[in-house]
Amino acid sequence: MIKFIKRLFAWWDGASMGTLLTIFLKHSFVGEDEYGNRYFEEKKGSFDGKKRRFVTYKGYADASRVSVDWHGWLHHTFDKPPTEEPLFRQSWEKDHQPNLTGTIWAWHRKGSLAKDGKHGSSTGDYQAWNPENK
Repeated sequence: MIKFIKRLFAWWDGASMGTLLTIFLKHSFVGEDEYGNRYFEEKKGSFDGKKRRFVTYKGYADASRVSVDWHGWLHHTFDKPPTEEPLFRQSWEKDHQPNLTGTIWAWHRKGSLAKDGKHGSSTGDYQAWNPENK
């Protein structure tokens, strides 16, 4: 029952029931990426002739989880989706990584409370600001 209520109202953790109904009626499925995100396009074009494109995220909605090739397709940079015409990659390009800020996998500096909380002792070259000594 909780899962049904969550699906009914919670847009931030997958598509809501209203979104799924709209997708079923007015959009066509284009493809899915390695993260499980699903991409759709309108069946009929908008008033300007372009078909709207959008993504439904698997799990938490985070735009940084859209890879470069799908991002280009979503913003009409590429006409064909990566399922039909994959983006040419240079040998020096790295794989796409989502933004991990705010997650348990985020990078934390040495001495951060989120890590071990221990940092090195100060070297004594710091002098606090004092309004009388300007």
